[in-house]
Formats: sequence, C-alpha cells, structure tokens
Amino acid sequence: MNSLEQAEDPKALERRLTEYIHCLQPATGRWRMLLIVVSVCTATGAWNWLIDPETQKVSFFTSLWNHPFFTISCITLIGLFFAGIHKRVVAPSIIAARCRTVLAEYNMSCDDTGKLILKPRPHVQ
Repeated sequence: MNSLEQAEDPKALERRLTEYIHCLQPATGRWRMLLIVVSVCTATGAWNWLIDPETQKVSFFTSLWNHPFFTISCITLIGLFFAGIHKRVVAPSIIAARCRTVLAEYNMSCDDTGKLILKPRPHVQ
C-alpha cells in the first residue's frame, strides 16, 4: 500500500465518525430539553408540596393525591430514567469515548466532534 491509500482509510473513518456524531446532536438536544423541563417541573412541584401546611397533617399518599402536578412530574421523571434518558443525553460522548478506546491501539484518538487526533509513535529502544 502506498501512503496515499493509507491516508484514505483514516479520512473516511473521520468523515463517518463526525457525520454520525453530528446526526446525534439534534436528538440529544431534544432529550436534554425534555429532561430539563421535567426536572424543573418536578422541583417546582416538590417546592409547592413541601411548603404546603396540609402536607404535615395528612398521610403521605393523601398529600401526593393533593399535589397532582408534583406526583405526575415525579412519575414522569422516574419513567424517563427507566427509559434510558440518562444515556440518550450523553450519547455523542459515549460514542466518542468508545472510539477513543479502540483508536488508542493505533496511536490515535478523537475529540468530542469525531475529529481524529494522530499521536506520535512511541520510540522503541
């Protein structure tokens, strides 16, 4: 193989990796926004639930029944975590980290956008 052919494979890998990570960004942004909205709703509902004087006087389940906004948002947040939202919001960095692990064997790495980083070859003595 000549040097021109050897340079094509890393370039193709870099193009495909950056394309894949770039395609994940819109979905990741939507999942992050959903997580932020549900978290803020849960925190707001929890604050209202905690400052309500009736919460101390009634049973736990009755207090949850009296605060449906908090109850629904909390159940939604728990459901999102069971559905794997914590993995979806960091999907591009998971892909990049796994690629770094594989590329380390070839004295290469990549940044969070998928651009390849060539490392100097170790000197054998």
